[in-house]
Amino acid sequence: MPLVTTTRTGLVDQVIAQMRELVASGEWPLGQRIPPEAELVNALGVGRNTVREAVRALAHAGLLEVRQGDGTFVRATSELSGAVSRLCDTELRQVLEVRRALEVESARLAANARTEADVADLEIALRERDTALAERDSERVVHTDSRFHLRLVEASHNPVLIQLYQGISEAVLSSVATTFDPEVPPERDVSHTELLEAVRDGHPERAAVEAGGFLDELLSEFTSEEEHNTA
Repeated sequence: MPLVTTTRTGLVDQVIAQMRELVASGEWPLGQRIPPEAELVNALGVGRNTVREAVRALAHAGLLEVRQGDGTFVRATSELSGAVSRLCDTELRQVLEVRRALEVESARLAANARTEADVADLEIALRERDTALAERDSERVVHTDSRFHLRLVEASHNPVLIQLYQGISEAVLSSVATTFDPEVPPERDVSHTELLEAVRDGHPERAAVEAGGFLDELLSEFTSEEEHNTA
C-alpha cells in the first residue's frame, strides 16, 4: 500500500520551500539572523510546531544554523553549499588549500566568461578593498577582500563553483582576518591589480597564476611557521 502524504507533512514541505526560496534569493542574507519564530508563525499562518519542523529540516540540510539563545542564522544558500560548509575544517591550512583550488579555476574561467558588468563590479570591489587596506581598517579589509574574491568567482558563471565557494564563505572571512596584519607596512600588502587585469584582458592562464600566487605565498608562510613552532 503506497504512503499518502498527510496535510501536516504537506504544510511543513510548503514552509520549507518558502524558506528555501527566501535564502536562495538573498532576501534572507548569508550570515544574517532570520525572523524569530513568533514572526514566522504569523507571516506564514501556520503553527509553531510546523515552523520548528521546517527550521529543523533546513538546519539538517545545512542552510540554517540554530544557535541556542541567539536565534537562527542563514549558513548557506543551498544544500550543496551547506554540505561544503559542514565539511570545511576551520584549520587555516585546509581553508587556504580549498580556496586556492576554487579561486584559481574561477579566475581561469572568469577570464573567458566575464562580462562588462562583471569587470565593472570587480573594479569597484578592488577599489573598496584597496581603500580599506590603505586605511588599515581590519574589519573593512576582511569584508572587502572577501567580497572581491566572491565577485571574481561569480564572474566564472559556473553555478557549481559559485555554490561551493559560497559554502566556505565564513571560512574565507576567517582566513582573511587571520592573515591580515594591520601593523605590516602597506607596501607589503598583496595587490590584486594584476589579477583583475588578467581577467579583464581575457588571459586565463595569467589569471590563474595571479589567483594562485598570493595563496601559495600564504601557504608557504604558514608552513614555515608550523616548522618553526615544532622545531
